[in-house]
Amino acid sequence: MDIIILAAIAAFIILRLRNVLGRRTGNERPRQPPFGHRDSTDTTDSHGRDGNVVPLPGASTANGQSAPESQEALKKIAQNDPTLVQSLTQVQLADRQFEPEGFLAGAKAAYEMVVTAFAAGDRKGLRPLLSDEVYDSFESVIRRREDKGLKTESKFIGLDRAEILAASLKERIAEITVKFISEIVSVTKNADGAVVEGDPTSVRRITDIWTFARDTASSDPNWKLIGTTVGH
Repeated sequence: MDIIILAAIAAFIILRLRNVLGRRTGNERPRQPPFGHRDSTDTTDSHGRDGNVVPLPGASTANGQSAPESQEALKKIAQNDPTLVQSLTQVQLADRQFEPEGFLAGAKAAYEMVVTAFAAGDRKGLRPLLSDEVYDSFESVIRRREDKGLKTESKFIGLDRAEILAASLKERIAEITVKFISEIVSVTKNADGAVVEGDPTSVRRITDIWTFARDTASSDPNWKLIGTTVGH
């Protein structure tokens, strides 16, 4: 799958993502990558304080689901789309720890983390969540924004909807595409403090379609964002 990060939409990415900086108190704990799972010998707690990965909530039949229960869960999250059910089943067979509902929960967390880190210019926060190509594209936009002296004052209101649109397994690489609909309040100010974009009283409804990928044969349990496009 081609990565849909093109120069033609760089300006649109700035418009949509640079303004998604949630309010912070300065006392937050570092946020961990939302995708991953642990084996049964892992002794870290459910918040991932002692590890590098926050486990997804559930792990297919490894969590005690019977085969029929697992299939019903697939049908539910795929909205009974037989093609998507088949594709997700292939991913699940390649990665026995994969569980669609847990993946989607992780994807929601990743979405907020990425748009928030992007708006804040938080390269360290973005690095573990993005593929090299996507990271390079985002970083170049962050750098241009910094050069212009732009500052964002924004709040991520929340996600209205997140759904899996497609899945595939190419050799050992699993890819899953997710549609997100979110709400954001934001403004962008220039170096003089003048508002150059946005309205602090207006909630903007945003639709994005992101594709995540993972090597199912890798010991790294994390999924990474490999492509973004604008939804309708």
